[in-house]
Amino acid sequence: MSYNAKNYTEQGGDVTHFGGKVVFEDGVEVEGLSANPLNKASADTLGGIKVGEGLSIDSNGVLSADGVIPCENQEDSTASTVADLKTAFNALLAKLKAAGFMAADEATD
Repeated sequence: MSYNAKNYTEQGGDVTHFGGKVVFEDGVEVEGLSANPLNKASADTLGGIKVGEGLSIDSNGVLSADGVIPCENQEDSTASTVADLKTAFNALLAKLKAAGFMAADEATD
């Protein structure tokens, strides 16, 4: 069987082939389309997501993380002793905690 048109319906009407561009004009209604045609997104699957807590999406569809505070810069360490390295490392930890990336130490008695 051969066809010379890009769009055609097979005999019996059960299958329609679209080989060209399909345009849906204003006011079109489509029956039988799944209410949720997107796959759920995962690490391996491109799909739809829901915007969760701490995230927002603007009118252009751009997803942003709300309230992200950059951490204060930590200078490269020039430590030459373990004690100096400990001081530099603890300074980094303090900056991460202050920015909210780590839980602060709980007070101990």
